[in-house]
Formats: sequence, structure tokens, C-alpha cells
Amino acid sequence: MMFDGINLLAAGGAAIASFIVGAIWYGVLGKAWMKAAGLTEEQTRPNPVTMIIAFLCQVVMAIVFAGIIYHTGEVTVRAGIISAIMVWIGIVMTTQIINHRFQSQPWALTAIDGGHWLLVLLVQAVVIGLLSPFVIT
Repeated sequence: MMFDGINLLAAGGAAIASFIVGAIWYGVLGKAWMKAAGLTEEQTRPNPVTMIIAFLCQVVMAIVFAGIIYHTGEVTVRAGIISAIMVWIGIVMTTQIINHRFQSQPWALTAIDGGHWLLVLLVQAVVIGLLSPFVIT
């Protein structure tokens, strides 16, 4: 299933995989993240609506990221990883650093959230790179 060179099934798989990895990331670093964000456990209880919104954002992200990789000229794991690192450094981390500095958030929060987004992009890169050659018609 292709859309302008983007394998939507690969993007869907990337969204699912990165959502799961994010859940594991914050499951492991949850207490450190809560402390850095200045939040209590009660404030961070999963809300179904928030989880659905987060997953839908992962789907949009994976589709757009698949398009970015596609526009490099070849959809491979290597092109995906290079794209992931460039997007992470040039877009994700710059916006996180700016936002967290203006919000007077600790660097620990920036590191935890930034690490999560690097992992998300890398997982999406690998899944998109591996699954994109398989087109289902």
C-alpha cells in the first residue's frame, strides 16, 4: 500500500513499534522523568484520550518521516538512520532545548525527552527501512 512513494504499512508498523518503545522508555525512566518535570504520579497517570492522541501523533510522525526518507533517494535502513540523526539534531533537540530553557526546566528533562525522541526516530528509521521494499497491492 503506497502513497506517493511512502509505504503506509511500513509507516504504520513504525508508529506501533515506536509507541511501544516509548512506553518502555518512560516505564524505565518514569520516576526520573517525573522528578525532572516536577510532576507527581497522580499527575502522570495514563489517560486513554492522551494515549490515543499520542499514538495518532506517532502515526503522523511515521508517515512524514517515511516521506523524508523517501526524498533522500532511497528508502533503506542506512538512509533512515542518517535521516533520523539529522532530524533529531536539527529539529527535535533544538526545539526541545529552546522550549525547556524558556520553561526553566532542568537539563535532565531535556536529556530524558530528547533520548526518547532519538530512540523513536531510530526505531521508525529501521522499521521503515526494512519494510518499505515490501509493497502489498
